[in-house]
Amino acid sequence: MINISSGDIFSIQNKEQFEFVALETFRLQAKNCRVYSDFIKNLGIPISKVKRLGDIPFLPIEFFKSHEIINGNGKPEEIFTSSGTTGMVQSKHFVLDIEIYIQSFRKALNLFYGNFSKYAVLALLPSYLERDGSSLIYMVDDLIRSSNIQSSGYFLYDHKLLNETLLSLKASNTPTILIGVTYALLDFAESHSIEFPELVVMETGGMKGKRREMVKKELHGTLCAGFGVPVIHSEYGMTELLSQAYSKGAGSFRCPPWMAIQIRDTNDPLEILGNDQTGGINVIDLANINSCSFIATQDLGKTFEDGTFEVLGRFDNSDIRGCNLLVQ
Repeated sequence: MINISSGDIFSIQNKEQFEFVALETFRLQAKNCRVYSDFIKNLGIPISKVKRLGDIPFLPIEFFKSHEIINGNGKPEEIFTSSGTTGMVQSKHFVLDIEIYIQSFRKALNLFYGNFSKYAVLALLPSYLERDGSSLIYMVDDLIRSSNIQSSGYFLYDHKLLNETLLSLKASNTPTILIGVTYALLDFAESHSIEFPELVVMETGGMKGKRREMVKKELHGTLCAGFGVPVIHSEYGMTELLSQAYSKGAGSFRCPPWMAIQIRDTNDPLEILGNDQTGGINVIDLANINSCSFIATQDLGKTFEDGTFEVLGRFDNSDIRGCNLLVQ
């Protein structure tokens, strides 16, 4: 029987290793994840015919709203749920091994930002703190606990205390990251103005129906001016994934080595497009070993030759979701 360990996932260093582990993961999940197995059978795709990444069928993300997506048997250690307006059906991610999620976000952040424990981690995430089941809050809780800086913590709606904390951290030359839901960052930037060029401002979560949607250039311009930073960082993640991609500016995202993006034709979901073409975003997240690693999202985007990708919006009939999606 095929067996994939976290060591296999997080030791990937090149495209060849990624493809090998991804195909092994596909064979495992195609047999042992009942929902994914049934989906593949309904498509009429024999498992034996899947020889390369482009052959893998991707499970529509909507299935996380109506089914328990579990690879094999087991009792979830955590159940992450998506945000949404009242009455909206929530996605549920049944996490059998929470340690894999912890490894995933710690390793990714250390990869993109260096030793994360040296940062003061400030969080402005009111919409997430006011509900249960947020994978983002689980991550930020861990980052705050792991930080060596006493000022780390949540600020909810206390903009005055956040401003004072930022000024103090700037004065002490402390590496600082502010993770915030987009509308809350805008609220702060419009009521306070600081010059903190070294600050990492990372937006996530969008407007949550609190404010009008903004073109990315306008949004980032407003935030850059309010915080006195040259660029705005972003996270691309969602309830259904245990990995995140990160942008260090201009909306250009890069994945950790165990995650990859493909772009599918919006009219033929089995057709994978090349670079510089707009289509639906497919995500391969090998950290999802215990659920499904091959997910067709409702996001639109494009990939580029240098391995980066952009998120351009959503399908018109999609629910508004809690990830970093802005009108272009």
